[in-house]
Amino acid sequence: MQAQTITQFGSPSVFETADIPVPQVLPNHVLIRVAATSVNPVDCKIRQGAVADIAPDLPAVLHGDVAGVVEEVGEGVTAFQPGDEVYACAGGVKGLGGALTEYMLADMNLVARKPKSLTMAEAAALPLVSITAWEGLIDRAKVQPGQSVLVYGATGGVGHIGVQLAKWVGATVYALVSDEEKAAIARKLGADFTINYRSQPVEEFVAEHTDGQGFDVVFDTVGNDNLQNAFKAAKLNGTVVSLVSLSQQDLTLLHAKGLTVHLVYMLIPLLYGMGRVRHGEILTQLAQLVYEGKVRPLLDSKIFHFSEVTQAHQRAESGQAIGKVVLQR
Repeated sequence: MQAQTITQFGSPSVFETADIPVPQVLPNHVLIRVAATSVNPVDCKIRQGAVADIAPDLPAVLHGDVAGVVEEVGEGVTAFQPGDEVYACAGGVKGLGGALTEYMLADMNLVARKPKSLTMAEAAALPLVSITAWEGLIDRAKVQPGQSVLVYGATGGVGHIGVQLAKWVGATVYALVSDEEKAAIARKLGADFTINYRSQPVEEFVAEHTDGQGFDVVFDTVGNDNLQNAFKAAKLNGTVVSLVSLSQQDLTLLHAKGLTVHLVYMLIPLLYGMGRVRHGEILTQLAQLVYEGKVRPLLDSKIFHFSEVTQAHQRAESGQAIGKVVLQR
């Protein structure tokens, strides 16, 4: 089968087309005929060599997100059969083949039936970012109706799902954006209020929107040094959920405010083989929310072909994309 592979780490230009064997179907696995995938920041970091400890062995097939059709099922699989349309985040990391190919082998526990109302490209945009947002807001922060939730990067991959999940739960959602175009998108996604972080510092919008008390939950999709802003924005005994903390931080505010901090790393089930059933459950629940019109993916303006993976990674890293960068066969 044909695949887009890398034989070395580096810029987006390292991708090359290669012929590789079709994976042998294993017990409790499904073989997916790949229709679409999407670019996530971790895919770019793996390609760059920035997270070599979780990278697959070279030559490698990258990308975890997949949407496609079940081609074959392994022994022990009863929930799926050939012909089922499915989606998942199931590989592209150490020990697991990725989706930039014709057929992808996936642990059945990571897989769910694709939302029927979505195209393959739309479905492929959802798995990693949706599982991340769900783990952060629903499983960890346990957002409740009536709570105030501040979302950093509200039109980004994880952020745009976070806005919709918080709204679905019944929270009042405050979306942080960088311009009016993104503010309009955030409002369409369900945000009750939009805040331009470039024109309004954290102390100012906390005073305006919460009378200086802070937000119940701060969903920080930016992370690292932005954690300090998240700590400032949270109320006393509030909750901060972050996706990235590869940095040293002063925890003074964390202590002074009695904050709870959750760090979400959704790749743990893929890397360590634990908790995979939960990922399939989340994607099954998400498909129902999509059917009900409560969640929808935000795709960037251009959809790429698999042969254009270099351009897709360039687009994802340009900072110009709004929503997910998607590739389809």
